[in-house]
Formats: sequence, C-alpha cells, structure tokens
Amino acid sequence: MSQRIKQFIFCCLVALSFVSVTARAEGIKIKSAEIERSDNEWLLNAAFKIELAPGLEEAVQKGVVLYFQTEFELTRGRWYWFEEKAAVAQRQTRLSYQPLTQQYRIASDGFTFTAKTMPEALQAVGSIGGWHVFDSSQVDQGKSYSAGLRMTLDLSKLPKPFQVNALNNRDWNVSSDWVRFPFSFNGPNIFAR
Repeated sequence: MSQRIKQFIFCCLVALSFVSVTARAEGIKIKSAEIERSDNEWLLNAAFKIELAPGLEEAVQKGVVLYFQTEFELTRGRWYWFEEKAAVAQRQTRLSYQPLTQQYRIASDGFTFTAKTMPEALQAVGSIGGWHVFDSSQVDQGKSYSAGLRMTLDLSKLPKPFQVNALNNRDWNVSSDWVRFPFSFNGPNIFAR
C-alpha cells in the first residue's frame, strides 16, 4: 500500500474513535437546580442525570460500593482578590447492591432508599431535595453571588484494587462539570437545562 492510503486509513480510524467516544452518554449531567428560602435557611433542590459504564454497573452488582460526592459553593466575586467563598457544603451518597434481596440501596445523610433496577437507583442518587446548604447570616442582601454545583464519583472510597483500575480507565472517572448560576437574595434562583 502506498503511504497516502495508509495515512488516509489511519485518519479515518482516529476520526471513528473520536465519534465513538463522543457518542457515549456515560457520565453525570445536571438537569436542574433551585435554591429556595425556608425561614433563615437556604435549601437546594437538584436533579442529576447519571449514566454509568457497563463495567461500573457490573462492579456494583458484584459488591463494590460507589460513593457519589455532591459539592455546593456560594461565591462572591471581588475585583481586588480571588472570589470569596461565602458558603461551602458537601454531601455523600452511597450506592450498593444487596444480592439476597436483589435490590440496590441508596443512603445519604440518614436517608435510605431501595430500588429494584439500576436506572431507578441512579435516579434516586441524582435526586436532591431540601438539602440545607447555607444560612441567611452567611450572605449580604445587597451583594451579588454565584452558586456552583457538581457531582463526582469519589474514587478515594473505592477498594484499593479498583482505585488502581480507575486511574487507567476513563469509564471510572465519572463527574459532572461545575454548573454556576447567579444567586439573588430576593429573586428566583433556578438553573435548568
């Protein structure tokens, strides 16, 4: 074969690999988020869409527990220095499989839920309602803020052999991007896709 044909075939294979990588839907995406006031507390309601690679789903069914870390931060921009973090909150959600009952178990902050299927379990992991993220005393009514939210699979909580596998396999690095939206003390604080 000539050199040009080899180069053309190589370019086609590279293009196909990029298409197949971008066609996969695994990962975490934020569908919606809302911050609402309840007395002197601010509560977050959010919905994430979580899709795991087949290898991760199989690992859960074989007894590996997955921990999802949800992070929230409220920041205020300053012209003279880095952003001020007015509030930071973290929440951990645990997903496991119970082989005797053939059900998935979701646990977070004292709340437990069981699901019969993986999609149902992932929907429960991705649903956050009434999460206390900060108090009214932490914000100044006259200033503008930005709220940030993301969810990641906490690889440090995996058993050691799986942590090594996660370093070599992108399917195990499941994370959403930070989503930032404006926060106002008096206005609606909603993000939706």
